[in-house]
Amino acid sequence: MTALHVHSLHALAYCERLFYLEEVENLRVADARVYAGRRLHVEIEREEAEGEWLTLTLESSHWGIVGKVDCIRRRDGMLIPYEHKRGRSARNDSGEPDAWSSDRLQIIAYAALIGEHSGKAVNEGRIRYHADNVMVRVPIDGTAWRLLSEAVSRARELQASVVRPPVTENERLCVNCSLASVCLPEEARLAKSLDEGEDGPQKKRNDERMSGRNARSSPIRLFPADDDRRSLHVVTPGAHVGRKGDRIEVVPPKTVDSSPTLYPVQEIGQIVLHGFVQISTQALGFCSQQEVGVHWLTGGGRYLGSWNPGVGSVQRRIRQYKALTNSDLCLRLAKRLVEARVRGQLSFLLRTSRQSGHGKTADVDNAIAVIRQLLSPLLRANSIHSLRGYEGSIGAQYFKALPHLISDAAGDTMKPEGRSRRPPRDYGNALLSFAYALLLRDVMNAILVVGLDPSLGFYHQPRSQAPPLGLDLMELFRVPLVDLPIVASINRRQWDETADFQKAGQQVWLSDSGKKKLIAIYERRKSDQWKHPVIGYSLSYSRLLELEVRLLEKDFMGEGGLFARMRMR
Repeated sequence: MTALHVHSLHALAYCERLFYLEEVENLRVADARVYAGRRLHVEIEREEAEGEWLTLTLESSHWGIVGKVDCIRRRDGMLIPYEHKRGRSARNDSGEPDAWSSDRLQIIAYAALIGEHSGKAVNEGRIRYHADNVMVRVPIDGTAWRLLSEAVSRARELQASVVRPPVTENERLCVNCSLASVCLPEEARLAKSLDEGEDGPQKKRNDERMSGRNARSSPIRLFPADDDRRSLHVVTPGAHVGRKGDRIEVVPPKTVDSSPTLYPVQEIGQIVLHGFVQISTQALGFCSQQEVGVHWLTGGGRYLGSWNPGVGSVQRRIRQYKALTNSDLCLRLAKRLVEARVRGQLSFLLRTSRQSGHGKTADVDNAIAVIRQLLSPLLRANSIHSLRGYEGSIGAQYFKALPHLISDAAGDTMKPEGRSRRPPRDYGNALLSFAYALLLRDVMNAILVVGLDPSLGFYHQPRSQAPPLGLDLMELFRVPLVDLPIVASINRRQWDETADFQKAGQQVWLSDSGKKKLIAIYERRKSDQWKHPVIGYSLSYSRLLELEVRLLEKDFMGEGGLFARMRMR
């Protein structure tokens, strides 16, 4: 059995969920506090380099633990382990400095390692808290050995389980936790505070809470700030992507008279390769090390696949597979998903027709009326099959009305005629198809970062190269990230039918200039801020993609209730 690291026991005493995320699911995030702690140890090592200082990595076969002891000193013939902490000490009932429980367990484990390797009894450990400049002495006695034994046993028990421990009841621990952005403890507490019923009067009370009229105050945002890294799209056919030092190099084909371009890898979150673009194995390995996703699209804009270092742990995927065998859960998730998309479509039709300047047409009025009429039976659907039927009818009405949201000044040729996919048969559908491929790429990136399996979803069935879970999650974002900005760009007359499109018989594709223009519109839209109506904090659509996947994962593990609650205003 693999030895437990002493720092994992420290995490266990701090929060069992933290231990599980780090040691079982292999999730680690080094935040500012972690780096500050590392700097402290480096500074201490330099100061003590000339003194009585010894740092050792030791392993105990008896306890099954391994650890790097920061400092061992000899006092009155006894070996004493020392541990240095940046923060302040705890206080006992008398108000005197005391060790935090996690720090106490850590120094006891170090004492066990030293005692086993030296053959001498270790009777004391010492912890130095630098923030208040105090030294706390920890006796190594029978109580200490019992604490260590119980901690090792509990750690082994958690390692053998696929069930993630619940969120800690001590909310203060979460504020300083490096994995709060993955654990989402505040969101889990909010979901737990909402009643679980979703029908009748109970649903009405839930909706009132979610709208803020009856809800508790919004949770503290522990989800990470917006990612400033950008997506690098390589569109030029024949271009080559490679690595040069700590930068990504894009080399144009020999037929193009331009120099290679260098991009610092710290500024890149994803690389998207369109059509005939090559990437070196060195660049792929570098992207894996730097957690940069790589995605492939065909020249026509069809999503092909992804390479992402965010591989999910087996525990996360076992929970996903088990949850998706629950037909009731799949139906609940599918209802929420479809309702979110339909309400988004309805809101878009209402808002855009009011802003168009010439009022709603009969077709838009009729589509709105039919969608409203179908929404109620959709929410009462008792199977996913019937749910798909209602969604298909609503979708037909929506795409029938979509051309009437485009102003006459933009020209009739830019108006999509229904929905034609492969291949698109008009300019409007060419824009929609390409943008939906960009959206699928972003959704896939979020799924892989979170560590779920995209090949198994709860609504769409495997029927094409597109992974079902990716198609599921796309439904939440089609209107705000694709339909809305594309209609707006057409109404602003941003498109040149000659320069931005290519026609081949009845097929219409975007040219290279058209692709670049649409990519810019889409990426700009992703950076827009949006306030979540339930959770209460604002974040970019780019970050919202990952949040929704993490909220879905909570549904898979029984902490759900917040997935697909987003609504477009």
